[in-house]
Amino acid sequence: AIDLVVVNLYPFASEPSIELIDIGGPAMVRAAAKNHAHVAVVVNPSDYDAVLAEVRSDGAVSPPTRRRLARDAFAAIAAYDMQIANWFDEQADEPLPKGLHLSLHLQQPLRYGENPHQQGARYLIDGKRSWWDDAVQHGGKDLSYLNLFDTEAAWRLVHRFDSPACVIVKHANPCGVSVHDDVTEAYRQANACDPVSAFGGIVALNRPVPAELARALAPVFTEVVVAPSFDPEALAVFAEKGNLRVLSGPAPYGAALDVRSIDGGLLVQQVDTVDLDRSHWTVVTDAQPTDAQWADLAFAWTVCASVSSNAIVLAKDRQAFGIGAGQQNRVDSARIAAERAAGRATGGVCASDAFFPFRDGLDVAAAAGVRAVIQPGGSVRDAEVIAAANEHGIAMVVTGERHFRH
Repeated sequence: AIDLVVVNLYPFASEPSIELIDIGGPAMVRAAAKNHAHVAVVVNPSDYDAVLAEVRSDGAVSPPTRRRLARDAFAAIAAYDMQIANWFDEQADEPLPKGLHLSLHLQQPLRYGENPHQQGARYLIDGKRSWWDDAVQHGGKDLSYLNLFDTEAAWRLVHRFDSPACVIVKHANPCGVSVHDDVTEAYRQANACDPVSAFGGIVALNRPVPAELARALAPVFTEVVVAPSFDPEALAVFAEKGNLRVLSGPAPYGAALDVRSIDGGLLVQQVDTVDLDRSHWTVVTDAQPTDAQWADLAFAWTVCASVSSNAIVLAKDRQAFGIGAGQQNRVDSARIAAERAAGRATGGVCASDAFFPFRDGLDVAAAAGVRAVIQPGGSVRDAEVIAAANEHGIAMVVTGERHFRH
């Protein structure tokens, strides 16, 4: 009689190919798991020590352990088959797969979810890598559900910039963004956008953090600071902030799909990308953007795509000065952005994630001093809005691509 079956499946996820699709291994595992009343089946090396300890102590594997191992075995086979099915879906070159084969395992228990009365955890898709698991936490408390959520948003946005950049996120929305040749100055400028909202926020940088930046950040209450790396002296500064979570890690590995839960299923879409190819944009006004304004328009458009709709961003010299987020009408987002900017965007630019349904939002931007606007266009009142831009002497660029974010 066979009492113990130990199988390591071909490592399909490491290098997907037809040759690495295991046939005999899964069949053996299924047969052993079905007969778990008499057979212990082990598919995870992390179980070796516990199983050996039971055998040495009791001469056999206990029924509860055999049941747990059988459950793990069937889960492993299911995940293995899903990895293969997903690989075939990827070869089909379809925007969205006909079936979505999801197998995830618990990767990181959390104290709670979005609120203390909600349970929460981070799960990892079987066979996938996450930058989170390659990141190193250098200090501070354990990451919370909201820390993970907001840090992900900040980390993705800051890596949309090739030049040194800083992004500050609060409640999933950027409240400060700056691009500058000096990463320390990028932080100072990002924090200056809205220092009230930056309090208790997430700071993301796409360059190594020097001691000077750490000293500038230390007096500001911050939940998480994440960067590719930190100078030893910078880590020493942060070590004095006992609760500050300090993370270094690689750039996001990227995801092909954006998935959200609804009753009975999922909403699935391709991940939003930002097209910065000026040949795809059209100037629709008499005034033309200057070279400096073109750079600012690309910057503001990139930021705007990461702001909850309705989104308005006022910027100048690749620094956000006013961000209006999440309002149910566009003109209120424009007013909030103008209030935050407080005159600092004079001569700058405005980005709107969707078209202006009326000229009122544009009038607010003009009153804030902006001299160029970027928006998707497509409103039935486009002619009225363009006429308003000409009236104000503002250059307007239409992208033809909307960036709603909910």
